[in-house]
Amino acid sequence: MTPSSPLAKDTRTERDTLGDMEIPADALYGIHTARAMNNFPVSGRPVNQKLIQALVLVKKAAAQVNGEQRRLPAHRSAAIIKACDELLAGRYQNMFTVDALQGGAGTSTHMNVNEVIANLAIVQLGDQPGQYELVHPLNDVNCCQSTNDVYPTALRIAAIRLLRPLCDAMSSLQAALQQKETEYADLLKLGRTQLMDALPMMAGQGFGAYAKAIARDRWRLYKAEERLREIPIGGTAIGTGMNAPRAYSYRMVEQLADETGLGLCRSDHPMDPIQNMDVFVEVSGLLKSAAVNLLKISGDFRLLASGPCGGIGEYTLPPVQAGSSIMPGKVNPVMAEMAGLTAMRVMAEDAAITMAAASGQLELNAFLPLIAESLLESLHILSNAVQLFEERCVRGLTVDEARCSANLRNSAVMASALVAELGYDEAATIASAAITQGRTPEDIAEERGLLTRSRIEQLCHPYTVTKPGIPGQEEGTHYGNE
Repeated sequence: MTPSSPLAKDTRTERDTLGDMEIPADALYGIHTARAMNNFPVSGRPVNQKLIQALVLVKKAAAQVNGEQRRLPAHRSAAIIKACDELLAGRYQNMFTVDALQGGAGTSTHMNVNEVIANLAIVQLGDQPGQYELVHPLNDVNCCQSTNDVYPTALRIAAIRLLRPLCDAMSSLQAALQQKETEYADLLKLGRTQLMDALPMMAGQGFGAYAKAIARDRWRLYKAEERLREIPIGGTAIGTGMNAPRAYSYRMVEQLADETGLGLCRSDHPMDPIQNMDVFVEVSGLLKSAAVNLLKISGDFRLLASGPCGGIGEYTLPPVQAGSSIMPGKVNPVMAEMAGLTAMRVMAEDAAITMAAASGQLELNAFLPLIAESLLESLHILSNAVQLFEERCVRGLTVDEARCSANLRNSAVMASALVAELGYDEAATIASAAITQGRTPEDIAEERGLLTRSRIEQLCHPYTVTKPGIPGQEEGTHYGNE
């Protein structure tokens, strides 16, 4: 799209209620976008492409429905649809130029989309951008629509499309942790509480606990899609539906459901999802919950892999890159760190979403662009982080059996297995002596003639001390006063 001759102007003049403005002649955007570019040079980041794609999808559906219902001439509807298809194929992304952080409840982004579609349709009809008598951004592309019903509808579609890969990534992470649970089901190690020696456990039990947490996150996120399927399209500016015929509203939901395959449904009270953003807060809260578990698990991995010589050293994480520019041979747990810092970012985005959603007033939330940017960013980065953490950390993680055995042997935690036979005070005395002398509680108890070696082995057997019950007692057996 270039001027028709070397002598042609390199700009075109467009007009709105504020006056005239010069626009690059071959630009697919128009005056509303240009004003927003001037007003919001904030982050230097354009609007999330997933949201742009969803907005274009809504516009395509609207052109189809308005063509069917004869609000648009067939040639104009067809040109808009063809323009949308080009955009959905990934072309002309550089024409979506508005900053992600913008005032106006998303109107600037919406107008950017309207103008690009209109001008692309004009070009396909054989004329130059800006000839809006052929296809008008508002009269035609935006027929029966408002930013206030189009934008939240598109955001829901974009969010679902990003939520599904995240659910898949969580499922894969859960499976990887369960595989480790099986692999190390019989490896005895030291369990710790408050970073202090606590009780013996099987290494597989720890992985099983991680897998359960991820399974909860996976299920919660899977169910979150239900909240996002209800769309307010047809509600127009404040949810009353003025300028959008009822037949258009119902048909739009059908068309979008067919286009996306997402099982979308029409809100029975469009004023609600236009002004109330709590659904996005709920979804973000579930992302935060998943981020909390990811931060906890990745932090445990870093701690248990610390060393390798001067730390705990029970886990060995896959070495993926050199760790230092000054310390030769140093390898850092970078994949676990990446997972942790991504989790922190998601938590921070949740705080922004919460404040933005609470700041809505009356029939609209002016801070929806921040909600969109933060929510889609969280979905995107969390999905990537979970996938990379699973592929490049969890799968290749190994547990050092010798180190686990040494750490357990050098602790006094087996004294807890003697409590039922000897009482808490005697077991505590044995534990203190074991720590002081650098010996095991089993040896101290035998040396003092408190228990026979065979009885000690019964009480301290790995499968006895890592399952429910009281060591040395059959289920249902009680001693002492009842």
